[in-house]
Amino acid sequence: MSTQRNDTYLSDPGRFRTDATGTFKRVPTFFRNFIAKGGKFEPEKDRYHLYVSYACPWANRALIVRKLKGLEDIIGVTVVSPRMGQNGWPFGDVDPFPGAEPDPLYNSQHIKDLYYLAKPDYESRFSVPALWDKKLSTIVNNESSEIIRIFNSAFNELLPEDKASVDLYPEPVRKEIDELNEWVYDAVNNGVYKTGFASTQTAYDAAVKPLFDSLDKLETILTGKDYLIGDRITEADVRLFVTIIRFDPVYAGHFKCNIRTIRGGYPAIHLWLRKLYWNNAAFKDTTNFEHIKTHYYWSHTTARCFSLNA
Repeated sequence: MSTQRNDTYLSDPGRFRTDATGTFKRVPTFFRNFIAKGGKFEPEKDRYHLYVSYACPWANRALIVRKLKGLEDIIGVTVVSPRMGQNGWPFGDVDPFPGAEPDPLYNSQHIKDLYYLAKPDYESRFSVPALWDKKLSTIVNNESSEIIRIFNSAFNELLPEDKASVDLYPEPVRKEIDELNEWVYDAVNNGVYKTGFASTQTAYDAAVKPLFDSLDKLETILTGKDYLIGDRITEADVRLFVTIIRFDPVYAGHFKCNIRTIRGGYPAIHLWLRKLYWNNAAFKDTTNFEHIKTHYYWSHTTARCFSLNA
């Protein structure tokens, strides 16, 4: 299945836009439904399918939580090629790459074909992760922060007790998690993109300083601790991990986030990162550095096109 229309302004990473000040503005996600008993989208085994890229930090969130919760036999997954081009994310049969796969449901050529199948007049970004409903042939949700909460609790009745009891968003610390997520998202998760895609010196300076101020704050929080909040993994650790694991390999150089590296400037963050990666398969097994580095250096060529003092 392939869709022919002039939509490269939505799919081509070389055409990501900044505003009049040169600031990168992320486009909000469109599909924002939840899975719940008694609703349109019921929790059922093998009804839903997750489309991801190993390269994408937002998709990496969903992969980690899927594995932490033991959802591998309940929700299938397909990985696209990391070489995101004019038509967006391609499937593995269109752009063969180690670890990339064809679309098992519709033989789509690109992720955007699924978006048009779900909504023929769709006019926004063709992003991953995308959580697909095979029964209704539509996208349930393409917002990673919501997908990980769906995975955290919606399927608990289908899981064994040891996995159902895993709670990444526990009630007693939800306020603390939400407050930390808010500034980490703006200054760190999205901050690396605002830094990397800034097209003016003013926009770059306005992004890079809060980024490193926030990393300094996280260094203090993690000193002497294994987790950001409390004594166990929460979604806050998942959301931060996917940015930090990419920081030294791609963001520090390619996105000009180069005041300090994680390895050289943040010993507590670096230790936290290594412990999660080496001690928990959900983090290590869903991290693919070949996909990560190929995607950023191959797809995001405009990140180094501006003459900025970095």
